[in-house]
Formats: sequence, structure tokens, C-alpha cells
Amino acid sequence: MSVSILKPMWGLCLSVALLTTASAKPKQNPDDEVRDAMRRATEFMMEKVSYNGGFVWNYMPDLSRQWGEMEAKRTMVWIQPPGTPSVGHLLLDAYHCTGDEYYYDQAKRVANALIWGQLPCGGWNYVFDFAGENSLKEWYSTVGKAGWRLEEFQHYYGNATYDDGGTMEAATFLLRIYVEKNDPIYRPALEKVINFVLESQYPIGGWPQRYPLRYDHPFQGRADYSSFITLNDDVIPGIINFLTQCYQALGMQNLKEPILRAMYLIPSLQQGEPYAGWADQYTVEDLKPAHARSYEPRAINTSTTSGMIHLLMNYYKLTADSRFLIGIPAAIDYLETLPLSEELIERGGMAARRRNDPNSDSFIAARFIHPDTGEPQFVHREGSNVYNGRYFYDGNPEGTLAHYGSFTSVNPKALREAYEVVKKIPKEELAKDSPFLNNGLVPLKKYYTRGSFRGWGAPATPSLENIRKIIGEMTEEGYWLTPLRQTSNPYKPCTDFTPSTTREYTSTYVGDEFDTSPYTAENPVDCISVRTYIDNMMQMIKYLDKE
Repeated sequence: MSVSILKPMWGLCLSVALLTTASAKPKQNPDDEVRDAMRRATEFMMEKVSYNGGFVWNYMPDLSRQWGEMEAKRTMVWIQPPGTPSVGHLLLDAYHCTGDEYYYDQAKRVANALIWGQLPCGGWNYVFDFAGENSLKEWYSTVGKAGWRLEEFQHYYGNATYDDGGTMEAATFLLRIYVEKNDPIYRPALEKVINFVLESQYPIGGWPQRYPLRYDHPFQGRADYSSFITLNDDVIPGIINFLTQCYQALGMQNLKEPILRAMYLIPSLQQGEPYAGWADQYTVEDLKPAHARSYEPRAINTSTTSGMIHLLMNYYKLTADSRFLIGIPAAIDYLETLPLSEELIERGGMAARRRNDPNSDSFIAARFIHPDTGEPQFVHREGSNVYNGRYFYDGNPEGTLAHYGSFTSVNPKALREAYEVVKKIPKEELAKDSPFLNNGLVPLKKYYTRGSFRGWGAPATPSLENIRKIIGEMTEEGYWLTPLRQTSNPYKPCTDFTPSTTREYTSTYVGDEFDTSPYTAENPVDCISVRTYIDNMMQMIKYLDKE
């Protein structure tokens, strides 16, 4: 009797035990969970989104439209961040974090794409096209030419550009992937771009915006600006930074002289008192402030002046040469003369910004100052597209551009405090970290990708909860959907070239239906964003890197 009862109960217990064992699979290690998500996201971006290892910035999920700084063809590759070199840097960062050779192999694919697009001169344009030069020229003659506020795309030069960090981003990535394993396959392309940089340097030390030099695009009666010595968008500082990394990592002693020649040019570009600031670009013959695009007047730039003060302090730290500090007090004194009057602030619509500025030591100033008169210059436009409109500037702060600010915030007090600290640093302390004051190779940084785009308050090391939230937002296919903040009108031929004086589009990002310039979408659709991929990957890298 007892046996007949016990047998079924034993069988039931065994079944329960087996069921419990089957369901109690060990939980995945959180680090492995993160690594799996990184791998899935990268496989999707490299296999489904990239074109031959190259990227633009944003894609419709069905890849029917895509954008870099402007709408692009599927076969096009964008160089400017966060384009193709930015993805390459991220892949090397992921390799350094995980040790997974997969990321190095994918970084090689990106490098191969960039080498394909490297121009014979050694540099890169903003963009190249795997469909060939005729396809790229066709894009320039349609989409590029119709971008009202993007004048740099309205003319096809066929040469390379330093603007927006494009060539230097690609060059730095090639340096990194070469140094990673000293693979000789990347040495020729790296040497080619280094030679390009050295060849394009002016004897006085600066660089043009584009090279080889071209003078074939005078615009609205003004000379082609692409040959001018350029500070704008960190052209000279970015090149110096790249050459310094080559000097540090490769021990190329021939680079020290051109680096220092460029560094010592920066104090020479400072204008004399009473307007002791810096411009964005300069004529080569006399080092005087020069114009650029039609909404970039010949001017001293208040923001650039603040940036150059910081740059000179950095160059002092690298060299311990006090010549870099000499002009700083005059520059700060000059900035202190620039606060706009209450009337101009009110008329320019900047009163709320001034009141909301958390830093009470800052004030509102004009971005552009006439280098001869010291008067502010405010930029406007009239018309509705590139065919009937124009940009101009005057002393009226009302109705200025939305896409290119005429105002800036300045904090001379903070600059002066930083200057006082820097000049007191003992020279022997400066020598510790300077590649120019000590000998020996210096390894490149472990990570190059910038921090999170998800908010200024993001922690340096994200929590597992935040990381799982990022992973949970990923689709089954392995990508994130992001609102397409910047969209554009598809190209549409225009036949009316009658000049217009309408002010309807004075303070908008885009003109009428014939303007292909990007603008902020009122009801953004979802897209696949390269920046979001880079950002989320970097958050996961930060989580995994416990150092």
C-alpha cells in the first residue's frame, strides 16, 4: 500500500526537479550582456547601414533617404563628424575596451573606405562618392548648389578641405589604425596625408581652408576665400594637433619645425590695439582680417578671440615659452570693451538670454566687430532661396540669422583668472607632459570618441540600470530609432531668378521649397542616427571600462 502511494509522489518530485533545473539557467553576466548589445549594434551598422564601410550622418530606416550635412546619395560618404572617421574612431575605442578583434576588423573596413576616397593630393573633401566623380559633380550641381546657407557646397572645387575637421579627422584615424599594430598597409596613406599637410602650409606657418589652392569661385563680387589663412572651425589648431600626435607617436622629428612655425603664427595674427583680437581668416600677403562666406564678414570675431586666448595658454604649457602669453592681457582688455548696450540687447532679442545666463560674469557681445572701426556687424538675409536671395550685414541687431548667430557670450573675468593661474605654473612642471620639452615616444590616447550626447548631467560611468535602458531601446534588428531633427527639402529645379527682398526667411533655417538646406523638423520622423550609435556605444564602453 505504501509502495503504491510513494512511487507516484517520487515521480512527481522528479518532474518538478527537472522543470526547476531547466528554468533556472544561469543569468547572463552584465558585462557579457553589454558586449552582446555592442556587437549586435555594430554588426547592423556595418552590414546594413554603411556603404562599403563608409557612412553619412542619418538614414531613413528603409534607407530611402540619407543625410550628411545635406541630403546625400546612397553611394556617398561623409567625412565631417559625426561621419565616417568618427565611426572609425569609435570602433578602435571599442576594440581597446573589449579586446574583440571584430572591432579592429571593422575599423579596417572604415579605413579602406577612407583610403578609397583620399584625393591624389593626400587630403579629403567634405564628401566623396563611390559612384565616381561624375556622380559627385551631379550632386554638387543640384543638391549642393541649391543649399542657400551652405555656400561651401555651391561650388565643386575638386580639391581637399581642412574645414569642419574633415581631413584631420580622417588623418588622425589613419594614424591611430596604423599605430595600433604597425600594419604597413596603412603607412602609404598616412604618409600621403602628412605630406599633404606639410606641402599646403604657407611659409609663414598657417594653412588655407582648401588645397591645392584655387581662386575660381569669386562670390558676389568678393575674392575666393578658400586660399586665405584660416582659423575658423579650428583649421590651424586642428592641424597642429594632428602633427603633434604624429610627432609623439611616430617620432617624426621633421614635424617639430612646422608645428612650432604654425604655433608662433597665432600671436602674429592678433590685431593691434585698440582692437587686439583675432579674425577667422586672413589674407596671406598682409595678415589682415578677411571675409569668408557671404554671411562671414571681414571682422574680428569675439568668440574666436576667446578661443585663441585659451589656445595660447595651451601652447605655453607645451613649450614653456612666455611669448605665447604676451598678447593675452591686451586681448582680455579688448574683450572687456565689447558688452552691447541695453538698447542693442533688447532690439536683438537677447535680453532673455542675458537674464537666464547662470554665469553673472558673462555678458552679451556682437560676434563680428569691424576691424577698422570697432563697430558691431550684424548679419541678415533677404529673399527666399539661393537664386533670388542674398546675405548682408550692418549695424542693426534686429532680424539677424537663426542659423549663424550674430551674438555671443563672453567672460573676460574667467579668462583673466585662467591666465593668472597658467603664467604661475613652474616651467619644470610644464616639461613633464610636453612632447617638445622631453624626448621619447608618447602613446596615443586610449579613447578618442567624445563623451555622451545624452545630456550634460550624464555620469562619467553610467549605471547598469542606464545601460540596460539603452539596450532595451534597441530594436530586434540591432539599431536605435532617433527623431530626425534635421531634414531637408528634396532638390527641385528653380526657374525664377528674379531678386527678392522678402524678409519672410530672414530668421529661418531654410528658405522656400527650392532651398535644400537642412532645417529643424516640426514633426520629426524616426531615423537611424550615426551619432546615436556612437553615443550609445560610448556609454557602454564607459560602463565596461572599470579603470
